[in-house]
Amino acid sequence: MPKARLWTAGRRNLLPRVAQQLAGDTAPRVWFHCASLGEFEQGRPLMEAYRRQYPGHRIVLTFFSPSGYEVRRQWPGADYVFYLPLDTAANARAFVAAVQPRLAVFVKYEFWYHHLSELRRRGVPVICVSAIFRPQQVFFKPWGGFFRRILRQFSHLYTQDEASVALLRAVGLTPASVAGDTRFDTVVDTAAAPARELPLVAAFGADAAPVLVAGSVWPPDVEVLTPALRRWADEARFIIAPHEIDESHLQQVEAALPGRVLRYSRATPANVAQARVLLIDNIGLLRELYRAGDVAYIGGAFGKGLHNTLEAAAFGLPLLFGPRYEKFREARDLVADGSARVVRDAAEAQAQLELLLTDPARRRQLGQQARAYVHAQAGATARILRAVNERMRE
Repeated sequence: MPKARLWTAGRRNLLPRVAQQLAGDTAPRVWFHCASLGEFEQGRPLMEAYRRQYPGHRIVLTFFSPSGYEVRRQWPGADYVFYLPLDTAANARAFVAAVQPRLAVFVKYEFWYHHLSELRRRGVPVICVSAIFRPQQVFFKPWGGFFRRILRQFSHLYTQDEASVALLRAVGLTPASVAGDTRFDTVVDTAAAPARELPLVAAFGADAAPVLVAGSVWPPDVEVLTPALRRWADEARFIIAPHEIDESHLQQVEAALPGRVLRYSRATPANVAQARVLLIDNIGLLRELYRAGDVAYIGGAFGKGLHNTLEAAAFGLPLLFGPRYEKFREARDLVADGSARVVRDAAEAQAQLELLLTDPARRRQLGQQARAYVHAQAGATARILRAVNERMRE
């Protein structure tokens, strides 16, 4: 498999490369570890804030997964980017000795016993940020003693919510407190930033018809949306961004509304105004596309799990998504306050879209609720950075 080959190749001669690159650099270092791309996005605002606070320090960033490393290995916010060595005692000793961090920050997940033990043995403060725990996890089972010992290697665990702190304290893990989720800071900043110019998207929505942006959709999401696409093709516009932009997924969307779907790569100012569905066949646009929308449908919740809801909510869009969302605290909160609606089949999708597409006042009200929720949750980065400053002064 390509990912497995990247995973193996990226760790070949890793420790000598780490030692060689860091040799001679005497600036203080902080180590941030992210499992993959999603955790990177959670850690990014903290890394950027740390850079502003300590411009003379070096940031060493590691990833476990190729899907994080391969995408962000050239990220300019870090001075060094590596794969994490396999978690053996020898690897941990060599890696930590080469990095010599003054502080280590693990983002959300990834609890590696030997690396954490080596950091603790050397007296390096190590914190976990944006952590979230559930009762079903092994840490809270009677047989989970070894895994609880892993968590005890942390100097402090900064969680997303009170429920996680309560779980940790119930098993004797007391150096824990709520700081929140740094992703809220990212999406608030994104929504407040100047808009990226997308002339084709502007031309597509120039007639002021309501626009549904369907982000990170999979084939089951498209199947659920297809009747609504056909029903509202003359009265609304649809921007659809598949999670995977392979040809079969693109053709599925094109088949849903034959002759009225236009791929973004084929769009011109002249033909885009005639299309009813703008099919996004490249990557990197989704955040800005929500800015152009009136309603958002977030994909993934008919499969393994819901994708990112916060970007759309930060832009003030009411949300729709499928039934597999319970693992995501923000999704549960948005459903609870009514700014997100769950659709379990095509009939429910049609009914909810009819309510939202025909009632601008309802759209605005629910969108304002979604935006207010996001803003109310922001601030985790500043809270964690204050704690980091205290650690750095120790």
